[in-house]
Amino acid sequence: MGKKVLDFRSDTVTRPTPGMLDAMMNAALGDDVFGDDPTVNALEAKAARLFGKDAALFCPSGTMTNQIAIKVHTKPGDEVICDRLAHIYNYEGGGIAFNSGCSVRLLDGDRGRFSVNQVQANINADDPHFPVTTLVSIENTCNKGGGSIWDRGQIAAIRAFCNAHDLKLHLDGARLFNALVETGEDTRSVGEQFHSISICLSKGLGCPVGSLLIGDASFIKQARRVRKVFGGGMRQAGILAAAGIYALDNNVHRLADDHVTAQELRKMLEKQMWVNSCLDVATNIVVVELVEGVDQVKILEQLREQGILAVGFGAGRLRFVSHLDIQEEDLNLCETAFSAIK
Repeated sequence: MGKKVLDFRSDTVTRPTPGMLDAMMNAALGDDVFGDDPTVNALEAKAARLFGKDAALFCPSGTMTNQIAIKVHTKPGDEVICDRLAHIYNYEGGGIAFNSGCSVRLLDGDRGRFSVNQVQANINADDPHFPVTTLVSIENTCNKGGGSIWDRGQIAAIRAFCNAHDLKLHLDGARLFNALVETGEDTRSVGEQFHSISICLSKGLGCPVGSLLIGDASFIKQARRVRKVFGGGMRQAGILAAAGIYALDNNVHRLADDHVTAQELRKMLEKQMWVNSCLDVATNIVVVELVEGVDQVKILEQLREQGILAVGFGAGRLRFVSHLDIQEEDLNLCETAFSAIK
């Protein structure tokens, strides 16, 4: 039997648990494009209730749910405000321009979190020289910010400003439940803060695939049309939706275990000679700053040789993400592996 490989590249690498697989194999099925897959319908209704919204839409990926939201909230030539670290800007293939024909105004926030004053300072004047500012997007937690969590009051201030200036506010909540487990905030209160919410099922919640877009009835009606145009209409998708229902019922509270694992990883990594420091760990993401001059590629190769998979996260940085497939006993293997890196 070969060396055990611990995969910290992302929380998307998880495999369905036996309970999730059982739910998938026993799902009632229909045709979701015709609207008659009962398991998809049940998942969408469950997500909508959870956030106190009218409706939800099941999609293959978080990139699709985000891009659909942007498309529905804007028209070509508009401008979207987000942080310079935002996933919708950095990791969605230029989709804001490609899909929606919008420009982007980037804010220089604190690990992905910006203030209402920054939003106010970046609203374009009502002048034909400038694009029309239409949408503000928040990412909570912020991936590129090392899993940073937004302050509820900060979000409330931005929503109030958006209301006063006829702006829509979208939440990229790919790892929202990681934030909620830490803050104790209720999902319905989150629903009140945003016009649309995207949540990912295939990250910390452990599903093989899938995300949900949540909003009011008219928004989701438009979103369903855009999903079809984007090629996201699925047929007997209840097999996948059943995994989502199982995840929402069983895998939310256990995210706290991943946060403990991430803290332990940080402690181990900060002891290593090749590590300069780690960003503060708020949830399940550990971002490592390498010592100046240390070759990132070589470190990743040595880690792989020791059975540890991680990813580069910009110049001189590595990212480790904890998840449900990493067990407490695996941490001993990590400490041994990290100490072997030269």
